[in-house]
Amino acid sequence: MTDDPTTVAKLDELLTVIRGYDDPRRAGGEWKQVYRLLQKTDLPGAGVTHVVGMRDVVRLAELIAQLRSPAPASESAQPEAPDAETCKRALRAFRRRRKLTLLDDESKINSHSPLTKGADSHAACAIVPPSDWPESVWRELVRQGRLCYIGHGCYDLTN
Repeated sequence: MTDDPTTVAKLDELLTVIRGYDDPRRAGGEWKQVYRLLQKTDLPGAGVTHVVGMRDVVRLAELIAQLRSPAPASESAQPEAPDAETCKRALRAFRRRRKLTLLDDESKINSHSPLTKGADSHAACAIVPPSDWPESVWRELVRQGRLCYIGHGCYDLTN
């Protein structure tokens, strides 16, 4: 996954230093260096952020092993783009989930004045999409411009 063998060597050194600590979470400077080095690789950013954020030494060793032997990673093909019908059904389910989320928010008395029935929530309502469809469907809908990725797994409709 990386063409630079010095990156893997430096990551190995940092892993050895981190394992030398009684508590790996105390190796703040080393984890920062690990994060910077891993960002330069082709590894998925979310996985890198999770490993460094959780100070997970075991997963860090697995990531370094992936960098050493990129053959298994290159064999796995990119998932095919979902067909139009799947995207259409997924978007319909997303809209239903979003509508229910908005209705649920509007019906809460404690978040609004007790003297009102609740205000219409026309503000942006980013939600986590239904888990019935794979992530590739949601990425395809973002690519088509029908959804907008907000962050942290949340999406919203585009206007």
